[in-house]
Amino acid sequence: MRRKKRWSELSPRARQLIVVGATLEATVKVAALIDLVRRPAEEIRGSKARWAAGIVFVNSLGVLPVIYFAWGRQPSAGGH
Repeated sequence: MRRKKRWSELSPRARQLIVVGATLEATVKVAALIDLVRRPAEEIRGSKARWAAGIVFVNSLGVLPVIYFAWGRQPSAGGH
């Protein structure tokens, strides 16, 4: 069985990719949560609490926030 590499053993390129990926995932999660808080419940498909819990606690590599933006929101009545 292979031993996991420590952070200090990773190449600078690998470390950079990990930091960039984590930053992108965090940014998408924060954007989804901000939208979720600001959007009225009637414009959300499903429970706001469940979406929030899923976005925060599910390590989805950014997939769950993208699903929220693509499917979880209903078009607003004002057409925005």
